[in-house]
Amino acid sequence: QVQLVESGGGLVQPGGSLRLSCGASGFTFTATVMSWYRQAPGKERELVASITSSGDSTNYADSVKGRFTISRDNPKNTVYLQMNSLKPEDTAVYYCSAPLWGTRRWGKGTLVTVSS
Repeated sequence: QVQLVESGGGLVQPGGSLRLSCGASGFTFTATVMSWYRQAPGKERELVASITSSGDSTNYADSVKGRFTISRDNPKNTVYLQMNSLKPEDTAVYYCSAPLWGTRRWGKGTLVTVSS
């Protein structure tokens, strides 16, 4: 079955960095666009970044451009989100996601808290 397992969240001070990882299984990872979304308390889930199946193209939400970098390691079936210069407004649960067979599949999420 499809599994998306996020890791790497935690508490970090403003200006700090974290790298999130998402391990994938149960589908053809190398043929799938992968995305990171986030949901802050009281807000709707929003797209943070996406990367094509080959990794040759990425796109980002305006709020994270220049600070976050999405990447993937296809032999390891893993997608990453490097987050630098973190701000308190980046606090959210971060979800790995993939569009599969007409639906969007989600991991359980990993919590990122940016606070001093």
